[in-house]
Amino acid sequence: MGVFMMDVDADMDMDMDMDVTVVGGGPTGLMLAAELRLHGVRVVVLEKDAEPTPVVRSLGLHVRSIEVMDQRGLLERFLAHGKQYPVAGGFFAAMDKPAPARLDTAHPYVLGIPQTVTDRLLLEHATELGAEIRRSCELVGLSQDGQGVTAELADGTRLRSRYLVGCDGGRSTVRKLLGVRFPGEPTRLQALLGEMKVGVEQATVAAVVAEVRKTQKWFGLGPMGDEGVYRVVVPADGVTEDRSAPTLDEVRKQLRAYAGTDFGVHSPRWLSRFGDATRQAERYRVGRVLLAGDAAHIHPPVGGQGLNLGIQDAFNLGWKLAAEIAGRAPEGLLDSYHSERHRVAADVLDSTRAQTHLMSTEPGPQSVRRLLSELMDFEDVNRFLIEKLTAIGIRYDFGEGHPLLGRRMRDLTLEQGRLYELTHEGRGLLLDRTGRLSVAGWTDRVDHVIDTDTDTDELDGLGELDVPAALLRPDGYVAWVGEDQGELAVPLAKWFGPAAG
Repeated sequence: MGVFMMDVDADMDMDMDMDVTVVGGGPTGLMLAAELRLHGVRVVVLEKDAEPTPVVRSLGLHVRSIEVMDQRGLLERFLAHGKQYPVAGGFFAAMDKPAPARLDTAHPYVLGIPQTVTDRLLLEHATELGAEIRRSCELVGLSQDGQGVTAELADGTRLRSRYLVGCDGGRSTVRKLLGVRFPGEPTRLQALLGEMKVGVEQATVAAVVAEVRKTQKWFGLGPMGDEGVYRVVVPADGVTEDRSAPTLDEVRKQLRAYAGTDFGVHSPRWLSRFGDATRQAERYRVGRVLLAGDAAHIHPPVGGQGLNLGIQDAFNLGWKLAAEIAGRAPEGLLDSYHSERHRVAADVLDSTRAQTHLMSTEPGPQSVRRLLSELMDFEDVNRFLIEKLTAIGIRYDFGEGHPLLGRRMRDLTLEQGRLYELTHEGRGLLLDRTGRLSVAGWTDRVDHVIDTDTDTDELDGLGELDVPAALLRPDGYVAWVGEDQGELAVPLAKWFGPAAG
């Protein structure tokens, strides 16, 4: 299998500096840059900050993001820096429930890893593939025409590219310059967040936290692995509109208000605050400019879905935008990014709204929480909520058909090795158990893997190989199930463009 490379210079206007400008060097932007580079797209990432942020907003990767890293050969890097935790019902609104008995994944765990480490590993990956990263580059203006987008930077520099993607966070400059509406709910409650040392014994901290969290789920102190350093979360006293960083005295005051002690906190590494604002961009694409990650959606951090949602946005968009730039994208492919990911994000926003409600200390939400706790004792309910939270329950609307259609396929052990090992180059893949099919005309975009002898008993009855053949998109979602060569040509053209020559 070879990487699908293309000479994008051949039909490019001479004034184009890049194929794609990515605004924002966080996990979404870096993942997108790497996905584009897999297909030979010239990409530059513009990051306004001079140095990486020390603030750790995300603490881990959920199952689908872990699978994404495995699909691109990155998982071993992440595992070396993280800690595996069993998936449990406690990840949904901090409900104290065990993990479902069986999840449809080869990675039934959450990977605890600070966002700063995730950012660094994705930066290494993107630069290894040839992405250009420019720091201290702040976007202040943009314009577009039928051929490309012009980005204007704060220092007066102008950068011309065929497309631009805003991955620049919840207060996205790109989104504002586009005039895209961002409807939803404003912040109604805030919490203070930071890493700092404590002046009491760990056993004392644990006992007090356990008592407070019986009623207040927005409260927590957890050791970070360094001597005496804890991650602290405590509700704020009201809402600060400018979201300025809190002071240590403010953190101490709120700790005393909720726990009766400030735990002797001192020497903060960093301090921040977050709120429960919930908003979604009405459109993810305006001409040659697109939005991804927090630029397209924001929500409370309950369930830890934000970073994961952004990485998966990039995973969905990268191969589609690369095909558009190569001139091989079938009609509507790039627009399918909005239709698929907007619905997914809307579902995540609803989920976080529900979880936030369930974490309230008010009597009404608490009664609903008790009812849901009883319902989660049913295995199917527990599994449904965890699959929703970890994004392995996503099914894109590809029409009626086999239950696998529109779902991602879990990793499988095949004659040629693991399925995800065969997807590192970001190409489509035909998994053929008949040995009779062909991808002739699409071999530059789709790999053909014949596997006729794998024992399906290893799948624990999940039946993912109990099909004659399955066509996988570059993001691992099943675009077709069947065994007829004539039928196969339709999804090949739909997702990968016309046959070559």
